Amino acid sequence: MATTPEFPRLHVLSHPLVQHKLSVLRDHATPKKIFKELVDELAMLMAYEATRDLSLEPCEVQTPLERMTAARLAGKKLVLVPILRAGLGMVDGILRLVPSARVGHIGLYRDHDTLRPVDYYFKVPADSGSRECFVLDPMLATGGSASAAITRLKHAGVTRLRFLCLVAAPEGVRRLSADHPDVPIYAAALDRELNASGYILPGLGDAGDRLFGTR
Repeated sequence: MATTPEFPRLHVLSHPLVQHKLSVLRDHATPKKIFKELVDELAMLMAYEATRDLSLEPCEVQTPLERMTAARLAGKKLVLVPILRAGLGMVDGILRLVPSARVGHIGLYRDHDTLRPVDYYFKVPADSGSRECFVLDPMLATGGSASAAITRLKHAGVTRLRFLCLVAAPEGVRRLSADHPDVPIYAAALDRELNASGYILPGLGDAGDRLFGTR
């Protein structure tokens, strides 16, 4: 996992399995079923890295042979907040890793003419402010939707936030880092740029359309 001087809050996961699966995900010929499975698997692999510094506390465990002091996650567990709709594809993979995590939802979509986020739904657990919050969206393009989602969560009292995406554009990382410099960003790849329509290049197309078969 690496950072760059330009984007010190961006963590790009260089693990061979992450990079291999991402390459298959990018392929336009990858069918919807495999695409969904890969997003699921990538989210789980990324969450393994993103949870590396979670706090632990001691606990007593009785093994088949003796009693010992072991370690478990401290405090309340995670809350996962996918940005609808594409972020839903990342939830199940992380839940398999942390089954006690709670799930909220933020409904945002990007207006294709203005490229600005439009807010239509917000629902998170009441105690999200006392939990570590992972905001999920496969693509970090302009950064507008991610920034708006994190702003809403902060207004709801959430203070410990991380953003997880599969592919990021420099423009989106720059925007999110400027708006929320306290929020680390985890990505499987930092791509080259956005095109005139706001799509990431080389990217992987529209993640929502490929996940749900609406392309």
